[in-house]
Amino acid sequence: MVGRARADAGQHQALPPPRFVGRARELAALDDALGSAPAVVLLDGEAGIGKTRLLREALRLQAKKGRRALVGACPELRVPYTLGAVVDAVRDGADNVAALRLSGLGGALRPLFPEWADDLPPAPEPLHDATAARHRLFRAFVELLGRLDVAVLAIEDVHWADEATLEFLLFLVSRRPQAGSVVLTYRRDEVPPDSLLLRLTSRPPADAHLVRLTLQPLDVGETASLVSSMLTGHHVSHEFAAFLHARTEGVPLAVEESVRLMHDRADLVRQDGGWARRRLERIDVPPTIRDAVLHRVGRVGPDTRTVLYAAAVLSGPADDATLRAVTGLPDDGFAAPAAEALGGGLLRELKPRQWSFRHSLASHAVYEAIPAEERRAMHLRAGHALEQWPQPPVAQLARHFRLAGDVEAACRYTEEAADLCLQSGDVVTAALLMHSLVATMAVPVESLVRLVTEIQFQALPGSDPFSEIIESLRSALDAQALTPEQQASVRFQIGRLLMAAGRMEAGRAEILTAEPHLRPDSPEAARARILLALPLGDARPVTEHLQWLREAPPTAKPMTSLDRLQVSVERAFALLMLGEETGWEEARHIPDVVPDPRDASIVTIGHANVGEAAMRWGRYDEARTRLARARTLAERHQLLDYLDSVASSLAHLDWFVGAWSGLAERAARLGVADAVRLKDRCEAALVEGLILGATGKREAALERLAFAGRDDQQRIEATSASARLHLRDGDVAEALRLTDDVAETVVGSGIWTRASDFTPVRVAALAAAGRFDDAVRLTGTFERALGDKEAPAPQASLMLCRAVLAEADGRLAEAAGLFAQVADAWQALPRPYDAMLARERHVRCLLADGGEESVLLPRLSDVRRALSALGARADSARLARFINERGSGTRRARGRGRPSYGNQLSPRELEVARLLLEGRTNRQIADVLVVSTQTVASQVRSAMRKLQVPSRTGVALKVVELGLLDEQGPALPGDEGNHPRRA
Repeated sequence: MVGRARADAGQHQALPPPRFVGRARELAALDDALGSAPAVVLLDGEAGIGKTRLLREALRLQAKKGRRALVGACPELRVPYTLGAVVDAVRDGADNVAALRLSGLGGALRPLFPEWADDLPPAPEPLHDATAARHRLFRAFVELLGRLDVAVLAIEDVHWADEATLEFLLFLVSRRPQAGSVVLTYRRDEVPPDSLLLRLTSRPPADAHLVRLTLQPLDVGETASLVSSMLTGHHVSHEFAAFLHARTEGVPLAVEESVRLMHDRADLVRQDGGWARRRLERIDVPPTIRDAVLHRVGRVGPDTRTVLYAAAVLSGPADDATLRAVTGLPDDGFAAPAAEALGGGLLRELKPRQWSFRHSLASHAVYEAIPAEERRAMHLRAGHALEQWPQPPVAQLARHFRLAGDVEAACRYTEEAADLCLQSGDVVTAALLMHSLVATMAVPVESLVRLVTEIQFQALPGSDPFSEIIESLRSALDAQALTPEQQASVRFQIGRLLMAAGRMEAGRAEILTAEPHLRPDSPEAARARILLALPLGDARPVTEHLQWLREAPPTAKPMTSLDRLQVSVERAFALLMLGEETGWEEARHIPDVVPDPRDASIVTIGHANVGEAAMRWGRYDEARTRLARARTLAERHQLLDYLDSVASSLAHLDWFVGAWSGLAERAARLGVADAVRLKDRCEAALVEGLILGATGKREAALERLAFAGRDDQQRIEATSASARLHLRDGDVAEALRLTDDVAETVVGSGIWTRASDFTPVRVAALAAAGRFDDAVRLTGTFERALGDKEAPAPQASLMLCRAVLAEADGRLAEAAGLFAQVADAWQALPRPYDAMLARERHVRCLLADGGEESVLLPRLSDVRRALSALGARADSARLARFINERGSGTRRARGRGRPSYGNQLSPRELEVARLLLEGRTNRQIADVLVVSTQTVASQVRSAMRKLQVPSRTGVALKVVELGLLDEQGPALPGDEGNHPRRA
């Protein structure tokens, strides 16, 4: 029987493609959709399920009806170039461009179709707004599709599409009236989580005629029909079909590749007029399509395998001349193996003398199997072959020479391709091209520094676009013989990227090493000094930071406008972060409109950074204006990273100004998104932690605040917020420990912009711990650093410190007045949450100083309602408990006005002293007396002053020694009037 099987196999060397099986319902639905009003068809299914075959059958039916279709595909071996799949589709469908009589808009197509230069209108004036340039290009494509009378545009494998292609598809399907139908095939499970494709699949235009089709595997009967169609129509046994279905899960491509492999190996036998398999224990079906393909490739002759390797290296449709050149086979040795590769079913002929793999899975499997040396040689031959084309495809040349290891050619073509992308407003693809080159090749140092300088990292997707480039720069330091000046230039690039990645101290160390060797009048030297002036990372005196700015020599040598803009923007940010008001004058020179797409990144960063600085100064209107400008520029110029940065900064601003509706959800989404950079996730986590703390979810809040502290720029505010929660719970020791860690960094350096939210918390912790003198000194340090700067938030924080000190020192009337001023200052910003908390402290001081409860408790009720309306449920509930408990007791009526006790202890101070004598903490005393821990701390401090003792223990001992506590002890809340007091 085995011998007969081999004989049969010999009679059928080339199996035909399978018949179209099991998709009648889907074909009818697709044909109906394309035959009616313009539709958007989303065709989803796993790899090998038959999406391409279904599409081809549907388009064949459309062609019979006279409806023209263009088809493009997004390759897995990505060659970044603007609108690649659409360009390929149009290039294949347009024969005589001149006859189309395009309007002047058609000139925008020149960068993408250089071969049509003689037939296209003149290039239009360049647009410096990337969004405007991109949309002009989109409109030109729409006009071209209309002149070509395209009824259906089909783009396959859209899960691999670049951002520009996805933007164009969104643009196309959103136009009304929609010009023609659009069919997109994709694999749902391979769509990146941040892909624009999700906008199209989940939120299509409301009036679009949307059709969704998801292909399912074949059943056993359909599997039998597919196999039979490949085996000359003969019957296939049910046992064989069931066996094959179980091994392939009914995926058509897997079935086809398995049958071809079994046929090649003579694993199929003719039996009773039909086809069956050999015994199960003697047959092996590879578990994946990839394995089946590689098994088949391994069985062909070496020259045929070379043809398949060459087709995989080209990774797309290839004419026979190019394919022959890439194989390196002699002219008379190419035809036979090429025919065998085509006849074996792995390759297909798209049109006369143009071939490609039948499926991208097969192409990718074969490419990965090519030995490394042979692959590099083929890429080099591919590059040389494509250079001979009348219009060389520079993006493909950049890829081939990069993978071949030809550095000089790879650099040249990469920069040419990136320039073409920028002409079309495609900043993302330009950045991807340069990034992939620098990340994968040992580029000469001059080209390396130039390319790294030009990469717009903000346009790159992913949470970390820096590490690979930093590694390439370090490799250049180790592997290339560099002059001291070249070494310094490379180190400066490493340092600035480390700082951009949030590793401030590591970046600073690199720049410090580089700075003495940079050419003094160079832009790099000016930028190095500015970056060293930024007060980020570990503590240094403000004078040291300012010295870097003041010692920067004038850059008398002519600077490019780009370098001049970069230095100006970074200098403004450094000055503002150092608390220098001259920074605002510098910031006013940052333009809103930029004349060059490369300027857009610098200006976007500038506005975003000034917006962040404005938040620290408490200039919230300025912050929102700057952040809005940054967002507009980021959207126009595809600066993806800065969209996340601006979103996290706006969330932070909304926390301050009390715009809390939906804020927790926004912050949570940003805080956990893997594609968002760590700095921005930390800022979002900070906002989420603040909201959770205000709503009473303490443990969750502390967890998110701990995560936020991983980033240097958020660490101080996150620490402050955590310490505030511990203070609220009476854990003074933990609040001190947390703030001890950063006290010198924040206040000791004299950089007040970092101290605004930290200092009041630290002062409160010191006062609560009885370290009053330390709290006074800290407040003085902050006051001297801040001076009379027009910084509303820090000035309000300074006033809050004074109020806390007055309360802790027992000067309750003074404290109440200061807290009222603080509340007014916060409300004017506006910063309503802090305003309400200050208003609460104002009323509590008045109550502790003997104020009328009938007057003051209603004021607290107003504060409670305001906190509840804001969303601060934890604070609202705490105040509600206080008001209910304080208002429920029976109190002795007394005359108008507050009693004055002079140097004697008040009844409440005696109550505190008795509880101190019992060994209770401030938190426990506050719970018993139903007051805040801050009020208890102030009463302890007042008692220490009146009794002239240095500690809490001294208060307890002194009141016993003086006999100030009667046998019954002082009354607790509700019975103050029942027992006389001695003082």
